[in-house]
Amino acid sequence: MSKLRVGILGATGMVGQRFITLLENHPWFEVVTVAASPRSAGKTYEEAVGDRWKMTTPMPEAVKKMIVKNVNEVEKVASEVDFVFSAVDMTKDEIKAIEEAYAKAETPVVSNNSAHRWTPDVPMVVPELNPEHLAVIESQKKRLGTIRGFIVVKPNCSIQSYTPMLHALREYGPKVVVATTYQAISGAGKTFKDWPEMIDNVIPYIGGEEEKSEQEPLRIWGKVENGQIVKAEGPVITTQCIRVPVSDGHTAAVFVSFEKKPTKEEILKAWKEFKGLPQELELPSAPKQFITYFEEDNRPQANLDRNTENGMGVCAGRLREDTVYDYKFVGLSHNTLRGAAGGAVLIAELLKAQGYIQAK
Repeated sequence: MSKLRVGILGATGMVGQRFITLLENHPWFEVVTVAASPRSAGKTYEEAVGDRWKMTTPMPEAVKKMIVKNVNEVEKVASEVDFVFSAVDMTKDEIKAIEEAYAKAETPVVSNNSAHRWTPDVPMVVPELNPEHLAVIESQKKRLGTIRGFIVVKPNCSIQSYTPMLHALREYGPKVVVATTYQAISGAGKTFKDWPEMIDNVIPYIGGEEEKSEQEPLRIWGKVENGQIVKAEGPVITTQCIRVPVSDGHTAAVFVSFEKKPTKEEILKAWKEFKGLPQELELPSAPKQFITYFEEDNRPQANLDRNTENGMGVCAGRLREDTVYDYKFVGLSHNTLRGAAGGAVLIAELLKAQGYIQAK
């Protein structure tokens, strides 16, 4: 099987770099084009990144000598690829415009950005949770006037640390959720080297994060109606989002009450047995065990557990009954793997498996 040709928009940034490392030796996809801002265009990828390579693994040889394209030269970039991953660093309006431009150039866009998360006919997908939302792509194509071009986005990285566990318990009707997320500095595109003030520090504010954390799960649990996604009415979710001195891995402390309170054994069984379409289809990046529960009192820990299932699984622990709510637990997900580039790669795999992405 010949591999699909992939372009990465915003290839020099932290998420773009993560895409490049994840796609090295991918069985279905091959990076053939890297694009970034005009100031990087014309340089080799190695020159454009310079000393800003933030990954722990070396830059893949295959991309070092690639000449960086100007991301704004849409037709030129689109002509060389079957689809693109978008990780551009622009204003929200600029991102919306450029992603639509690529879609209208008949090039599917799998976006890591937030700009289109609330566009009614753009699916925002966690492949295990709401693959049925991909059905709105046909309506989106009609709006855009395209045959094969469209946009799909992944949700905010923080919600993946608790939403999958709640999703697995939907039959019990979660009605009130209180979550505090403790978010790694890589979520801001930073390392300790370039953000030294985070060492020995906690910052109790991340701009816009609490609104995303409270609202985006409702969109994931929404229904497709008349060619658009209508968000769910509940549960009621309230959050606090805190930046902590951790390199990778978002942790969540969660309290939840249910319409129909399950037993602890029922919760653990639901988590252990939960599978989604990626597991059924055995997609290359899909974790075999989506939710891993730790019995130890001091787990999950970011340092020990963020790379569970190659960073694509989510972790839970400390499940116990609560004095105010029904239960409380702790969740963890790798924010730049499951929560960002890895989640987008899994979406692309699902899109290919379902025939939405094909060779041009």
